[in-house]
Amino acid sequence: MTLRDLEIGESCRITAVGGEGELRQHFLDMGVIPGAVATLIKYAPMGDPMELRIHGYALTLRLADAQQIEVVQISAAEAKAEEDDAASIQEKQSYAKRQTVEEHPGLGEGGRFHDKATEHALPEGTILTFALAGNQNSGKTTLFNQLTGSNQHVGNFPGVTVDRKSGAIRGYPGTEVTDLPGIYSMSPYTSEELVSREYILHEKPKGIINIVDATNIERNLYLTMQLIELNIPMVVALNMMDEMQGNGGSVLINRMEKHLGVPVIPISAAKNQGVSELIEHAIHVAKYQERPKRQDFCDEQEHGGAVHRCIHAIMHLIEDHAAAAEIPIRFAATKLVEGDQHIMEALKLTQNEKEMIEHIIVQMEEERGLDRNAAIADMRFSFIERLVKKTVIKPTESKEAIRSAKLDRLLTGKYTAIPMFILIMGIVFWLTFNVIGAFLQDLLAQGVDALTKLADQGLTALGTSPALHSLLIDGIFTGVGSVLSFLPIVVTLFFFLSLLEDTGYMARIAFVMDKLLRKIGLSGRSIVPMLVGFGCSVPAVMSSRTLPSERDRKMTIMLIPFMSCSAKLPIYGFFTAAFFPGRGALIMVLLYFTGILVGVIVAKISQCTVFKGEAVPFVMELPNYRMPGFKNVMQLLWEKAKDFISRAFTIITLATIVVWFLQTFDFGLNMVTDSGRSILAVIAGWISPIFAPMGFSNWKITSALITGFMAKESVVSTLQILFGSDAALHAVLTTVSAAALLVFCLLYTPCVAAIASIHRELGRKWAIGVVVLQCAIAWLCGVIVYQVGMLLF
Repeated sequence: MTLRDLEIGESCRITAVGGEGELRQHFLDMGVIPGAVATLIKYAPMGDPMELRIHGYALTLRLADAQQIEVVQISAAEAKAEEDDAASIQEKQSYAKRQTVEEHPGLGEGGRFHDKATEHALPEGTILTFALAGNQNSGKTTLFNQLTGSNQHVGNFPGVTVDRKSGAIRGYPGTEVTDLPGIYSMSPYTSEELVSREYILHEKPKGIINIVDATNIERNLYLTMQLIELNIPMVVALNMMDEMQGNGGSVLINRMEKHLGVPVIPISAAKNQGVSELIEHAIHVAKYQERPKRQDFCDEQEHGGAVHRCIHAIMHLIEDHAAAAEIPIRFAATKLVEGDQHIMEALKLTQNEKEMIEHIIVQMEEERGLDRNAAIADMRFSFIERLVKKTVIKPTESKEAIRSAKLDRLLTGKYTAIPMFILIMGIVFWLTFNVIGAFLQDLLAQGVDALTKLADQGLTALGTSPALHSLLIDGIFTGVGSVLSFLPIVVTLFFFLSLLEDTGYMARIAFVMDKLLRKIGLSGRSIVPMLVGFGCSVPAVMSSRTLPSERDRKMTIMLIPFMSCSAKLPIYGFFTAAFFPGRGALIMVLLYFTGILVGVIVAKISQCTVFKGEAVPFVMELPNYRMPGFKNVMQLLWEKAKDFISRAFTIITLATIVVWFLQTFDFGLNMVTDSGRSILAVIAGWISPIFAPMGFSNWKITSALITGFMAKESVVSTLQILFGSDAALHAVLTTVSAAALLVFCLLYTPCVAAIASIHRELGRKWAIGVVVLQCAIAWLCGVIVYQVGMLLF
């Protein structure tokens, strides 16, 4: 029997985990190990993936992956007994008494983690660097904000922290905390895990602040154990203790410290409770380099001590290599058992040593009855299970979990998930593009226009030269101003998206849409950027940072321009009114579906060529729904606005000046009064024959398309200026050629703001590649529409 064979509500005990390589290791690191108890909560509305509850948290798996996991079914009572085992009645009854007897140790000579006789304080003036590490959705970035005063977006969508952010602890200028990406283990499965591991191993911070979600403690302690193996001074910040205690649970802090060998400080990052004590302990252990008191978590008596003997034998064998490579020996030994090639290469072992290590591991596998990866994962989770039994008073089912279950019945229900998704996104787009965003956009446009008029009057009064006057007013003010008018749209859209993300709904969208997107080689996580693309390509490209796979990220960004953005609506409206009166709604629907269809075709072709392979496995934690923090949302808006403005005054300004120059001068560098004599008109005349197969080769239309590279609305304004009337436009375009031009406008290169975003995310080559690809596809589709249209009409 496999995990896929379970019915909703049934429980099982895992007996074997199939698969191979990094994916299997990732399953093991997520707690999918032999002996673990899992319960099937539900299937996604389309039947795949599934949601499980394991080690107290919700995990998603695709059916194909679930089929590789062998299980035996157990009763609901047996599963409940396993879950409640850690919270014995005797433990709860004696808890209050123990807490009054045992106070949390302070610092200095009275503290458990400070031995004056062996202290080695760092020299005065040494910068105390800290790595802030923890699972995704543990409140890590909220804690970073509290520690440093620096603000970074906090969300529940897995993988939101993708950039390295650093800052000094408030009140301690000689410190620096680096917020590492949220990870589940130190195995190099994702780029985030590799980045975090490389930072700790190579940049060697003076201390580690490990944040642990107290409401999901078993899942979080798995990373804690691996961090302790690094033998770096460390403190554990036990976050969300207020939530845990509010639901009747708690943690025996002193006892947990004794078993882990590092300071454990209960905190609530959101309420800034316990953070000052955390800072004091962190600075103290870093300054005096007080390393973990223990690193050996394998039990000599457990399963005959096979894992214990294996790890220690390898430690003795590689001691000199680990010292030379400056890799903590215990960490190196466990990673060698797991088959970590990065560590194997770094240690520079001889062939004889590699063979000896392999013999040791094979012997352990025979004695233990598990393969090497499963044996190490089981060793860690076995210790965590014992630790939790001794130190954790488990709460009753939390209010957050109950609320999430109720909301999920509606938002991820079989028949309600898709309608609710369409309704929610429809409201978001309506408020963004028709109400709030549109109002703010008009307001900003009025402000830019007023500023432009003032500048125009000032330059005229100063008698500025015509060329400089034109550059500043017609070029920079008009060009950059037109792009800046999108700022309210970007900010408003990200405001609503951050609300959905922080509540935990974005993770559900990915869960619901995964099966559909897998057909074009993507995972469910790609749905969010692609949806945003219907509003504006700029925030869509920026939101792709949350994707964990570089392949999926590049493929998603490549497909975003096929989602018709709102800036193209004026083009559609203009040509529909001129050539297809009364059929506006039909034309709009056809254009949107054409963009989606072409995007799907491109995705399928890319899947077989540039982006070979499957989308990353959909192994993702589904966090409880939580109220978003106002401060976090506001900070996100500021960061997005700042990022957009910085691009508006760099790449976009440069592109604006280039277009202005081409429109204003002829090849003799003389300013022109007739736009037909400008460099742009001449270049457009050279390019125009390319469009002959689409039924038009007029330089004015080509000029409008070139200016559309700045902003799509410019296509309409340029056509109106150059043609002057609909009659003049009808003289060079037929209904069929107008349809071909509409399809070309739908598919050709995104605006300069979107290209600048792609350049920022993927680099110059990809940005140029997207421009070339979009123009080629647009030309091909435009030619097909015109040629087929001529045959039919």
